[in-house]
Amino acid sequence: MIDQRPQYGELATPEEQRRAAGLPPLSEVESVAPVASEAAPAEAPRRPVDRFATVVLLAYGLVNVITAGLSYLDFGRVMTEVMKVMGIDGEFTNYDQGRIWGTVAAIVLVIGWCLTAVISLRRLRQGKLTWWVPLVGAAVTLLVTSIFAAIPLMGDPAFIAYLESMTTR
Repeated sequence: MIDQRPQYGELATPEEQRRAAGLPPLSEVESVAPVASEAAPAEAPRRPVDRFATVVLLAYGLVNVITAGLSYLDFGRVMTEVMKVMGIDGEFTNYDQGRIWGTVAAIVLVIGWCLTAVISLRRLRQGKLTWWVPLVGAAVTLLVTSIFAAIPLMGDPAFIAYLESMTTR
């Protein structure tokens, strides 16, 4: 059989419980202000110039990603033009590697810009200084895509002949 008698404090009102515990009545207790750690978090500082610079740099980067990405997808033609500008006799003929590595470079451009945009937006929301993120993102992405573009160029017979002629001068 279960004991159904009321337990200590079950029938007492909150005021009676306070009195039994030796505490003052609720009507006499002043409301306590929240502790500083419980206060609402401070709003992140606004930096309109930083925000504007970041957005402009991201927009400029997006235009460059689109134009450079399209160039990488037509790697053979673009490298032939580059070789003519450099004064190299002949044309780019390493088309198979150019197609593969040009596509890889275009994909890396898009991924690099997307990562840069995500990091920039997160930092903007946190109120952190952000204008430098698109610059660093562009530099890192340019370095990686340049390496990928150099791979088929270094396998092109006309470019190799040009390099050899430069070392014999």
